[in-house]
Amino acid sequence: MTSPLRTSSIGLLTGGDPPPVGLHNGEASSPFLIICDHAGNAVPAALAGLGLPQSELDRHIGVDIGILGVSKGLSDHLQAPLIFQRYSRLVAECNRRLDSPSFMTPISDGTLVPANQDPAADDRQARIREIVEPYHAEISGRIDHRLAAGLPLILVSMHSFTPSLRAAPAPRPWHIGLCYHHNRHFSDLVLDELAHQRDLVIGRNEPYGVNMAEDYSVPVHGEERRLPYVEFEIRQDLIADASGQAAWAERLAPVLSAAHARLAMESGR
Repeated sequence: MTSPLRTSSIGLLTGGDPPPVGLHNGEASSPFLIICDHAGNAVPAALAGLGLPQSELDRHIGVDIGILGVSKGLSDHLQAPLIFQRYSRLVAECNRRLDSPSFMTPISDGTLVPANQDPAADDRQARIREIVEPYHAEISGRIDHRLAAGLPLILVSMHSFTPSLRAAPAPRPWHIGLCYHHNRHFSDLVLDELAHQRDLVIGRNEPYGVNMAEDYSVPVHGEERRLPYVEFEIRQDLIADASGQAAWAERLAPVLSAAHARLAMESGR
């Protein structure tokens, strides 16, 4: 089955489609740079909803439920720039390398994605060129600018996870998980601060870790640049509404600030 993408001389996105890159507090000067790969579930009009009903796009397979609200709140508390992706991970998975099987996944948690069964090469390239590349270019550009100016930078990657998968129905008890690979020092500082909050069940590389072979954002923008980073996964039932999102932003902001203070003290900055 081929993709329903309608190619044209003006490309995939048209005037009625939102731009892929969202910014919040874009002029803020905090050392934190917050990114949110799965903030939205938009689909370009030319892709006809990927052949899915809206109810599927609204599931965790289409968007990291609740995480944009948390990210915006955290951005406000820290006065840190937030970069977020508006298009669904089912259109193009911005946190996967281009050769990953799940970059344009044909099936997600038991749901067949009709437009991703056998996409034509130009369909795939249009999604990369117009959705994925502008998002990562914005992140790279901001990192380059701060580093060139000799300014400190800590990458904060925001995600959420479903309490249970349809394909593997088992409870996931963690309230929050941290994902890290070799460059884990800042994550360890954050874990130390979170440990003071006795009501939390904290996952360490649970329910996910960092897959250096397939993941993109933390491996490329964090690990490969040797930047301090933390990647959060928050359980979606805790942030499904505005009050939960606000509460988690308020919870994480002082944790990040305290971890940053310790890191700055270590480095003498």
